[in-house]
Amino acid sequence: MILARSSSELEPAERAVAIGTFDGVHRGHRSVIEAAKASGLRSTVVTFDPHPRLVLGYEVQLLTTFERRAELVGEIGPDELLVVAFTPELSRLQPEEFVERVLRPLGTRVVFAGEDFRFGAGRRGDVALLRRLGLEVRAVPILTGFSSSRIRELAAEGDVAAAAELLGRPFELEGSVVSGDQRGGTLGFPTANLALDPHLLAPAYGIYAGSALGARAAVSIGVNPHYGGSERRIEAFLLDWEGDLYGRRLRLELWERLREERAFASEEELVAQIAVDVEATRAAERPF
Repeated sequence: MILARSSSELEPAERAVAIGTFDGVHRGHRSVIEAAKASGLRSTVVTFDPHPRLVLGYEVQLLTTFERRAELVGEIGPDELLVVAFTPELSRLQPEEFVERVLRPLGTRVVFAGEDFRFGAGRRGDVALLRRLGLEVRAVPILTGFSSSRIRELAAEGDVAAAAELLGRPFELEGSVVSGDQRGGTLGFPTANLALDPHLLAPAYGIYAGSALGARAAVSIGVNPHYGGSERRIEAFLLDWEGDLYGRRLRLELWERLREERAFASEEELVAQIAVDVEATRAAERPF
């Protein structure tokens, strides 16, 4: 897949264009991109960076970093990914101007989009407008219940297993490993402390089974109430893994939520519960 940030970087061709933000690249998004790929034309995915809602000043918790979004799109296999810089100026373009500045220079012959796709200032542009402007549009039926918003809701409830069903893959967290309190090592369970990338969604506080770097991982998300903490921490104990992770990028898969976080009557009780969580992590099954 060729990744470009301007249509001038791409060779002239008639194109089937799949357009959208595609945060999370869930199964609904895949259906749009796969439809463009199957068209017989050169398939190009058009997406935006940064996320439009961030530029417009709204709060949004993203499911993926841009880099991960591009990687997931590439796994689907379109010919090209065109990343349009979303700026305040772009947000003010009327839909007709957007078509003339972005889609026509690309050689767009057919546009594939979800039936609820909106674009341009005030979200005035839609599938019907694209057709009136002379573009062939193939609206891809919406998969009921498959949306980035619904995935965020499920993750906020801690239901990462249900979120995985909509994503078509395990729910993920990504960031850099930073130094922490190093309590895990003294308890016999050394953890990697993850500084989550800005704007990424973290699920509900609790203990999760998952994986990282090919190893199973018992993951704690929360404030460490046993030690009276108040700041959110994401700590992963990688089972049967040795090495120094400080400073490295780390992607965690979360497979299922094992329990809520809580304080314990003693440190011995805490250690015993961690051991139970580790065994539950060994027994957990990866979705997909």
